[in-house]
Amino acid sequence: MDKLKILVVDDESRMRKLVRDFLEREGYAVLEAGDGMEAMDIFYEEKDIALIILDVMMPHMDGWQTCREIRKESKVPIIMLTARSEERDELQGFELGVDEYISKPFSPKILVARVTAILRRTNALASDDLLHADGIEIDKAAHMVKIDGKPIELSYKEFELLTYFVENQGIALSREKILNNVWNYDYFGDARTIDTHVKKLRSKLGDKGDYIKTIWGMGYKFEVQS
Repeated sequence: MDKLKILVVDDESRMRKLVRDFLEREGYAVLEAGDGMEAMDIFYEEKDIALIILDVMMPHMDGWQTCREIRKESKVPIIMLTARSEERDELQGFELGVDEYISKPFSPKILVARVTAILRRTNALASDDLLHADGIEIDKAAHMVKIDGKPIELSYKEFELLTYFVENQGIALSREKILNNVWNYDYFGDARTIDTHVKKLRSKLGDKGDYIKTIWGMGYKFEVQS
């Protein structure tokens, strides 16, 4: 499947690079524009843009005007970025048909999570069967995991555990919650079962096993290192 294209529009090249790096790590193709006029040129040239990340404060044509122009032609999902967090700005964004509104400074990981959620909601991501996390690729339909393109062998529960971690990146998960979701409510084992599976899973993931963080006295959190 072709990579989904995301247009990042911001007059700060450093900000564009930051966002681009995180999006490309998750398998998206990224187009860049430094202002609204350049963004419109790209928008008209590229007919298959899946989502637009749009800064408000830009020269030549600001984000509001760019959003208005895009909405005349398309319902493509738009995430607005702004350094201002006043309520009237946010309300204006939603009135213009903005899908998400994120104030600077923001966490790139949260932005990527919002992008993925919107694309799933709008069916641009054809299915939830493929998951990606910094070189870890999970094909839920085929029950297959690849690390940097190379398949690895996991048991059924190891696969389910890794999938649950990746689907809940950055979220602290208690052992009880993991048991309920991976082993189901009718499982009568104890927390040591999870610890054993996590130990094996970390080993099979190699260096990427470090992404599974232990939260002492609680459980685990899957977090990709930037």
